[in-house]
Amino acid sequence: MAEQITREDALRREGYRHACHIMLYGDSSAKLFGKIPIKHIVLITVIQMQMRFDGLLGFPGGLEVGVAVPVGVDNHVSSCLSPSCPRLITHFYVKKMTESELKEMERAAVATATDHGLEVLGMFRVPLYFLKNGGGLPYFLSHSFISNSRAQLLSALQRCGLLSQGELEKAVRQAEQMRLTRCGDPH
Repeated sequence: MAEQITREDALRREGYRHACHIMLYGDSSAKLFGKIPIKHIVLITVIQMQMRFDGLLGFPGGLEVGVAVPVGVDNHVSSCLSPSCPRLITHFYVKKMTESELKEMERAAVATATDHGLEVLGMFRVPLYFLKNGGGLPYFLSHSFISNSRAQLLSALQRCGLLSQGELEKAVRQAEQMRLTRCGDPH
């Protein structure tokens, strides 16, 4: 687990590299299949998340988005010492954008992102809905995430009021059941 530190402490430390990741989200009036309200767009690289070269999911960094996204102290959520990479501090930000800004970000990521097709295999939207068969958010959460990206996603979804605590708990429970089933444990 990554050790959290204050942003101020992170910025005072000398000899450390810094990596910033951001969850971008916005409200949406779109409906899935013309029936299921989407309500919010979350990109995991807008909340977007991205598929990395190693098959893990994570939040985008600046080079991976391909567009400058201005963020400030008010968008800062956490800073952590990386448990897997010595002398690296990761910063996590959350920023709300309009639906049109998010769609433009998605287009730009494919067209101009430096690492698209190399380190990053694409951006996608987090499904913030539940389907009867366990699809949607529970299935999404059953996949593998890099470092603490899954915990950051869940925390940010609650912090931004995009899903209730009960909905998040239900999604996590269903995701764990799916993972156990895939691993051959029927319980």
